Amino acid sequence: MSQTAAPSGIKATLDQNIAQFTAPGAPWELDRLTLHGHEYTIYKNAPATLRALTDAGRNHGDNPFIVYEGERLSFNQFFNLADRMANQLAGKYGINPGDRVAICMRNYPEWMAAFVAITGMGAVVVPMNSWWQQRELVYGLEDSGARLVFCDQQRFDYIADHVAKADDLVAVVVRADHVPADHNAVSLETFLEGAVASMPQNPIQPDDLAMIMYTSGTTGTPKGAASTHRAIGQAIYNFELGGTVAAMANMDLIGKMLAKGYPQTALLAVPLFHVSGCHSLFLLSLRAGRKIVMMYKWSAEKALELIEKERVTSVSAVPSMLIDLLNHPKFGDYKTDSLFAVGGGGAAQPAKLSGMLQKQIPDSFPGTGYGMTETNATGYSCTGAAYHYKPRSAGTSTPIVQTRICDENGHELPPGQPGEIWLKTPTMVEGYWNRPDATAETFRGGWVVTGDIGYLDDEGFIFLVDRAKDMIIRGGENIASAEVEAAIYEHPDVQEVAAIGLPHERLGEELAVVVKPKPGATLNPDAIKAHTAERLAAFKVPAHVVIETGELPKNATGKVLKKALKTQVMQQLGINE
Repeated sequence: MSQTAAPSGIKATLDQNIAQFTAPGAPWELDRLTLHGHEYTIYKNAPATLRALTDAGRNHGDNPFIVYEGERLSFNQFFNLADRMANQLAGKYGINPGDRVAICMRNYPEWMAAFVAITGMGAVVVPMNSWWQQRELVYGLEDSGARLVFCDQQRFDYIADHVAKADDLVAVVVRADHVPADHNAVSLETFLEGAVASMPQNPIQPDDLAMIMYTSGTTGTPKGAASTHRAIGQAIYNFELGGTVAAMANMDLIGKMLAKGYPQTALLAVPLFHVSGCHSLFLLSLRAGRKIVMMYKWSAEKALELIEKERVTSVSAVPSMLIDLLNHPKFGDYKTDSLFAVGGGGAAQPAKLSGMLQKQIPDSFPGTGYGMTETNATGYSCTGAAYHYKPRSAGTSTPIVQTRICDENGHELPPGQPGEIWLKTPTMVEGYWNRPDATAETFRGGWVVTGDIGYLDDEGFIFLVDRAKDMIIRGGENIASAEVEAAIYEHPDVQEVAAIGLPHERLGEELAVVVKPKPGATLNPDAIKAHTAERLAAFKVPAHVVIETGELPKNATGKVLKKALKTQVMQQLGINE
């Protein structure tokens, strides 16, 4: 058995453990597979379909699975609900394998049950951003061609008129207050009337489409990243290898955790419509038999209450949330000795976070990572001793991930030299739904061109330094500059607008826009914010609006020089890097 390594030897220890667990006959035995003319390294024993992947959760029986606002569901109760939902989809509502079914609600237990129901009977799940406003939600439904949408009351109110006019779209409203009978909609209770708890056993192939998850893109409108069953199965199995290898390399910490005797319990405080919430937390917990404690919305003090009450052992959140938690003035008032695994991804790690974790949660098992929707969250991870060894790194990869650091011409660069990150992995999505041009731009020769700038050091640790794409990441949420700019351009008095990201200690970045009014027109920041809020989700509303009557800095072709503009705005607002 591997022993805990000194920090200077952590990479060698990780490599040894990976070799042990991926050898012939081992649980994560490796194989080779050709997909679309490109050869990939895969896990021979990974679940081939999402039904096979989630069925592992049925082994946990009456053990507790979900705790939400006083409600409790065992694994058996959860699968009973999911099976009844799937039975009605196939039987009463005529949903066939390959049909798209959307989920559009905040984090509720029904979100997870719907996911298992949709993918288990062979349909394609479309998780939609619950922060979207009406226009964005309607776009997602139309773009995906969804035939049915599971939604909560708030989201239904946004899309009710669209659903009522649609020819082939039904809304199933979860936790409904009111559902108009003439709006092609029913409550979940009505939907489930007469349902049998039996998952339809439609044939599913590994290369069948399983999910379309929307991600912000630099072209403005969100793009639907289309994943197969095989890709998601490989991704989840890869997470499980990473967790096992990290545990073996940190046996002293694992031993201290086990000695406390607390059952594994995860706090769910990030959205399920992201791969971080869906894959890294929900699907992994379902398979591992880990209890999930769901939060209605993020509150550091409420999180502390739940950690104490439910004896939470793991929290995975964006860095800004972890900082809120660790910095809370009442942190010491709550019993947090159960807390062990603390992870922060989705945004750059502030340098101070490692020290804060060591101070507030001694003997913790911290971690971070790098992945993206297009790779089903697969990429790099950095946990335990590796995290403390190189806290600014996003970690190391696994055998099913190949990496190139390339210059602007696609030529590979040597270690230590920053360039654009290219990844090759069987967890990659098939492409973007209905977007062949965007697919061709991002997916090249079996590789995904990430748009992120980084470098590999001589030990294979990856470091993120910038983004090639025009994207702002605010507290883990991607904001496409082009989408914000397009919305603000709809204001009749706007002549020109440029969106940029400004550094923020807690959120990583926050959104700012520079707006030039048309000749003779006057604008004020509040009006621009209100205009944006009517069209886009709240997190896309700029924190700073700068009204500029002069010329924006541009190059010879007329393109706004955003790096120069950012420097100019930071000086004007008194913001330091």
